[in-house]
Amino acid sequence: MGKLRVVSWNVNGLRACAKKGFLEWLAQARAQVVGLQEVRALAEQLPPPVRSPPRWRAHFVSAVRKGYSGVGLYSRRAPDRVEGDLGEARFNDEGRAQFAHFGKLVVANVYFPKGSGPGRDNSRVPYKLDFYRAVFDRLQRHRRAGKRVLVMGDFNTAHREIDLARPRSNTKNSGFLAEERQEMDRWIEAGWVDTFRHFHAEPGHYTWWRQWGEARENNVGWRIDYVLACPRALPFVKRAFIWPDVDLSDHCPVGVDLDSAIM
Repeated sequence: MGKLRVVSWNVNGLRACAKKGFLEWLAQARAQVVGLQEVRALAEQLPPPVRSPPRWRAHFVSAVRKGYSGVGLYSRRAPDRVEGDLGEARFNDEGRAQFAHFGKLVVANVYFPKGSGPGRDNSRVPYKLDFYRAVFDRLQRHRRAGKRVLVMGDFNTAHREIDLARPRSNTKNSGFLAEERQEMDRWIEAGWVDTFRHFHAEPGHYTWWRQWGEARENNVGWRIDYVLACPRALPFVKRAFIWPDVDLSDHCPVGVDLDSAIM
């Protein structure tokens, strides 16, 4: 069977990332499905080569608020369908999710909210947790329908102490709050598998670094970008990876190599 590479990346603004070399990265990533978060642009605001690269099918979900949030999915094979409705306007208006169907495979590309709020007062934690639950419920429906499901994206939560460089100093900060970590526990207890941890138990692997204080150079980071697999999908996952050397954003790409029979 052939290989299917699925990659997730928070690009911190696709127009800015494109100026730094996004299309060159896309051409050499050897991926068949690429999910982007924090696109921060309407599709029509993107340069045509980025909006519709040759030999790719592209789908975008944008926030109502311009320059905010947004997700995009590139795939070599045309999806059977792509959906973005989470059933509530307060979620849909932020343009944070899309669900692409490829035969038996469903790939969810999701940009989970931060909980910190505009005043860094953790005021958005209730919204964040509600959003988690809405996505969870949607994915569980696909599981009950017998689909092989992957959910990838910026989860904006470091699950365990191993997943950030300085856990003790962040226990009161959104991204490492007890209630956020407990929500991720609920997903794992329901059978979702953190594919990277399935293959890699060692510390020091991160996917996001602050943009000051030489955090990236010193690898003082957080692992908040994941690819989770449901039990039906996990046997097809052959490898999971993080690409920290790709530095076109404050996040780096993460992904999995799959047996293409997953579709």
